[in-house]
Amino acid sequence: MGKLVVIENLSLDGVMQAPASPDEDTRGGFRHGGWAMPYSDEVAMAEMGEGMAKGGPLLFGRQTYENFFGFWPKQNDDNPFTPVLNAATKYVVSTTLTEPLPWENSRLIGGDTDAVVRAVQTVKDREPGDIGVLGSGELMQTLIKHDLVDQYVLSIHPLVLGEGKRLFREGAPLTGFRLAKSVPTTTGVIIATYDRGR
Repeated sequence: MGKLVVIENLSLDGVMQAPASPDEDTRGGFRHGGWAMPYSDEVAMAEMGEGMAKGGPLLFGRQTYENFFGFWPKQNDDNPFTPVLNAATKYVVSTTLTEPLPWENSRLIGGDTDAVVRAVQTVKDREPGDIGVLGSGELMQTLIKHDLVDQYVLSIHPLVLGEGKRLFREGAPLTGFRLAKSVPTTTGVIIATYDRGR
């Protein structure tokens, strides 16, 4: 059975919206896009590269999938991420996209919330290893609510944004976790791995 692993950049106040670029996600008038980039360093890149090198399938919401597809396939294969992302099976949750999806090895998960929950559980039952979830803030709310997340890998950045979409929102269920690993970077980011408490 697969383990659903959420990999997110967070501010100290829990914001996950638009860490990579100014125009990544401006919904709600968010004006701090790209906030995580000044904190990137070799330690963080090595940690992320180690995780990506394991391969395995990925689960995306529509917007994150389209953002990744708009960038990564166009990059040279001499970085550690492009070949892995291209080769990975990509499960995409969307009510608006239709197959065939444009990025190789992509499979659509559609339907209402109950159908999505069943489909994600089927993927977990079928896949033998880790299933990574990157970004995908709206999808994350469904995964959290329905207790589908097994592990969080959170890059916690030393800044407060004061606005934006948060990973854990009002009404998230009471859930316990165990710290499995923590790695400090040279820029003050803590990469913390939390396993779900059972």
